[in-house]
Amino acid sequence: MNKTIEELKAVLAAENISENEPMKNHTSFKVGGPADLFLRPQSKEELEKVLKICKASGKPFYVMGNGSNLIVRDGGYSGIIINTKALNLVKVEGETLIAEPGISLKDLANIALEEKLTGIEFASGIPGSLGGAVTMNAGAYDGEMKKIITSIQVITEDGTIKTIPQAACAFGYRSSVLQANNWVLSSVEIQLKHGNYQEIKDKMLDLNTQRATKQPLEYPSAGSTFRRPEGYYAGKLVQDAGFRGHRVGGAQVSEKHSGFVINRDGATAADILNLIGAIQAGVSSQFGVELKTEVIVIGQD
Repeated sequence: MNKTIEELKAVLAAENISENEPMKNHTSFKVGGPADLFLRPQSKEELEKVLKICKASGKPFYVMGNGSNLIVRDGGYSGIIINTKALNLVKVEGETLIAEPGISLKDLANIALEEKLTGIEFASGIPGSLGGAVTMNAGAYDGEMKKIITSIQVITEDGTIKTIPQAACAFGYRSSVLQANNWVLSSVEIQLKHGNYQEIKDKMLDLNTQRATKQPLEYPSAGSTFRRPEGYYAGKLVQDAGFRGHRVGGAQVSEKHSGFVINRDGATAADILNLIGAIQAGVSSQFGVELKTEVIVIGQD
């Protein structure tokens, strides 16, 4: 790892390279042990160089954004975490936004608002980065990322920059072509429409008020814990199986919305994962439905 660190120092400023970085400081669940190496590239050019070095090192590496859909196990991550939060530039060209993956959906929606562009209001309250939202084809309130994306740009396994049109992105329910390939998202082209500033602002406020009323935003979580099974609602299944308010250590099924597992009181990653496992087993035995998680789990116990 020392050789890799020396190579990285030629690309990144020293303050953007951390060893044994606690991942609880970088995930919305506020859990997770240390990553051997934690990198913060500040531009697409730095990202490309960092990826090349990491691949040559032979060490496992993982690219993350806001950490709002990520659980790192308590033993941490034996490898390299690349954080893209600093890649947050946005270019506005008429009704088109060209954005880097690290920008938060909230900030992106606010930029669209200031430009009087409508179509991304649904995402204004989703607590994640654009990169994560594209990878998962995030959606809410009848909106989905696939409806506003025209193309994405990725860095392929061999370092080539590739532009993929929307039709080739294989967007589905919480899925995209990015999940099936070892590509790293570097920019997204989004097509919106001109609208009325006050109407856009009012819609954002209304959707975010609904979210605050129905969801346990006062506690650390990763948003909706489970994917929606075909023909069912995950939260209702969890509640009907008797798990509303159920706790394992500091982790709890929200009493406000049973589709959310929350860090109620100093939970560990193990608490959260054990609770998720208990819910999956209970729902399976009672209703014969296999609940799959939306959250991504990495690291070791």
